[in-house]
Amino acid sequence: MSANDSIELRWIQLAIGLGIATSVVYPSLIFLPLPQLLTIILAAAIGPLLGLASLGLYRFLRLNKPSVSAQLASACNLLGGALFTTMLLVQLAVRLRAAGQPIDRQVVAVWLGLDVAWDVYIALGTAFFAWAMWSHPRLGRGFAVSGIFIAVLLLSFNLYSFPEPPGENNLIDLGPFVGLWYLAVTIQMWRSLSWVRQALAAF
Repeated sequence: MSANDSIELRWIQLAIGLGIATSVVYPSLIFLPLPQLLTIILAAAIGPLLGLASLGLYRFLRLNKPSVSAQLASACNLLGGALFTTMLLVQLAVRLRAAGQPIDRQVVAVWLGLDVAWDVYIALGTAFFAWAMWSHPRLGRGFAVSGIFIAVLLLSFNLYSFPEPPGENNLIDLGPFVGLWYLAVTIQMWRSLSWVRQALAAF
């Protein structure tokens, strides 16, 4: 294996590790009552985790064939991750400053707008990644169709209910479903490491 091939393999292995970490951090921030400092650390970490994992997923997909769609997806997810961390840190900063006092609705609207912006980018990134998976030998049409379906619903629900979150407008919050889809992709990448080595050796 050449030095370049070794770097590609390391990127894909890194993406698997970061993808699993993202799948743990995301629900932890949503569902668990965490200490303040840990919440701040995880909020700061989740955007970089998502972005770097997406770069590794792009490298996994291009082992099959070059893909403009996968490149666009990784760019969208990098931007989406940055917006997600921005939204979380803005929320935390406002709540800490408010110290239990009522928060002005105009201030809340700031992070609601950031929430939709993040959803737009992650929806586009998911759709682009899913499209690139259509003919991939280790992912294929099941991942492609389900990813595009979830992404279209996520984008549609968020734009329809703007500025309120879909969950507060009698619609489904599809964020956890997107997270589960990426977890399934990550597990499949892990199961495909022997294929990755064979593909790199064939270059």
